Amino acid sequence: MAIERSNLLSMLKLSIRVLIQSSMSLGRTLDSEYPPLQQFFVVLEHCLKHGLKAKKSFIGYNKSIWGPLELVEKLCTESVNIATSARDMPGIKTGLGRGRAWLHLALMQKKVADYMKALLDHKDLLSEFYDSGALMLEDEGSVMVGLLVGLNVIDANLCIKGEDLDSQVAVIDFSLYLKDSASNETPKDDSKMTAILDQKHYIEELNRHLSGTVTDLQAKMDSLEKTNSKLVEELTAATDRINSLREEQEQLKKENETILQRNEKCHVFIFQAVLQDSQAELETYKQTRQGLDEMYNVVWKQYKEEKRIRQELERELELQVGMKQEMEVAMKLLEKDTHEKQDTLAALRLQLDQVKTLNVQMFHKAQNDQSDEDMKAELQGKVDALQKQLTDLDTLRLGLENELRSEREQRQNLQKALQREQDNSTELRTQLQQLQGLHSELQELKQEKQQLQQKCEQQEQALQEMGLHLSQSKLKMEDFKEVNKALKGHAWLKDDEATQCKQCQKEFSISRRKHHCRNCGDIYCNSCSSNELALPSYPRPVRVCDVCHSLLLQRSSSTGS
Repeated sequence: MAIERSNLLSMLKLSIRVLIQSSMSLGRTLDSEYPPLQQFFVVLEHCLKHGLKAKKSFIGYNKSIWGPLELVEKLCTESVNIATSARDMPGIKTGLGRGRAWLHLALMQKKVADYMKALLDHKDLLSEFYDSGALMLEDEGSVMVGLLVGLNVIDANLCIKGEDLDSQVAVIDFSLYLKDSASNETPKDDSKMTAILDQKHYIEELNRHLSGTVTDLQAKMDSLEKTNSKLVEELTAATDRINSLREEQEQLKKENETILQRNEKCHVFIFQAVLQDSQAELETYKQTRQGLDEMYNVVWKQYKEEKRIRQELERELELQVGMKQEMEVAMKLLEKDTHEKQDTLAALRLQLDQVKTLNVQMFHKAQNDQSDEDMKAELQGKVDALQKQLTDLDTLRLGLENELRSEREQRQNLQKALQREQDNSTELRTQLQQLQGLHSELQELKQEKQQLQQKCEQQEQALQEMGLHLSQSKLKMEDFKEVNKALKGHAWLKDDEATQCKQCQKEFSISRRKHHCRNCGDIYCNSCSSNELALPSYPRPVRVCDVCHSLLLQRSSSTGS
């Protein structure tokens, strides 16, 4: 590693010296086509790649100087513009090309030495990219920075666009430096010896690069040989697999032919059984519908009779309520009349007591004054009148008491009648609630009738489809033959082996019929096998299930792409 560092440093020293001398003698701004400048970039690139760690990518291991040069953007704010320009430059695809573009831009800024010095001041960051013993991590790196300071006297105007910066690392052209050393002969032997030693170092470095290239090519050759042997083994295995598949295909063809012969014998029997089952189901459906119609008629008659009874009970209830109100009014009037008669009777009794008192007084006066006959006669007349009036009052009292007794009896009778009317009203309310319950049951029967009608319509539609299916039985026989030819190893499931759809797991019935998938041979319902696709063994699109439909579409899209 030390010899390599020394040789690289000697080459860099010679290339910088030749570049400075030739540019000073030229006396103009250098461009990208100038040969000493091109060789300087090649030598500098070799120096930066010395001891660089290889980064693994999906293509292979790659060494790129862009990683360490990209660190300068974080260390020096002045390099942000050239790093952004090198990163966003069109036509550059690799990290090596971005690193070369960065070096060209830094040389035009005359900041190459400053940027390299910033990198060498942070060797802890460089250790991530370089192995131990690399030129950038040793003392030769500081010497390289000192040599790069001399480039500040050079004015360069480089056109980076359009150049092939992504190409591999170029080989150093030693002819420039050999000619240079020959043309600059001095009478001093020391200078000649130095030039010869430098040229020797260049030749050793060139031999090292050539040996490294030969080693890489030998490794690639070994990997290609291993890959070739693996491909030969895979080809042999694939050939054996193809032969085994062909044998299996022959066996499957023979089995398919035997299955086809068996199916041709069974199809006629299956068709007759399906026809008999369909006729039996049709008769059962007719009998069921006739029974439902009779049941509906009976229920409808019961509903009309109950409705009529309900209307009569409502009218009778209204009459009873009216009678109850009239009886309540009569009871109130009777009570009022009774109170009035009681008040009159009490007044008459009071007057009778007053008359009796007056009579007693008059009797005492009559005894005390017997002389006054006229007064006694008058008083006797008054007493007789009063007695007559008292007799009339007693008679009136007895009549009133009799009337009061009869009114009380009538009131009791009215209360009993009112109680009976209340009992009748309660019974009528109970019957009304029963009628309401019958009405709700009738509504439920109507809903059940609608459901049965819908079911009957579905069954009629299913029967129509079944009639169409029976009329096209010959075409289905041909379809079965085509299906058996197209299966090629798939098992054609029999109708009696499937009781429910393979995808939605719903039970088959008269309205939910069975359908075969022409690709896999399983049985599905109509909703799970409503798609049609053109298969290689069918001249027209045929029915396939949803799973096969999606798989075949994905396969066709992948083969098309």
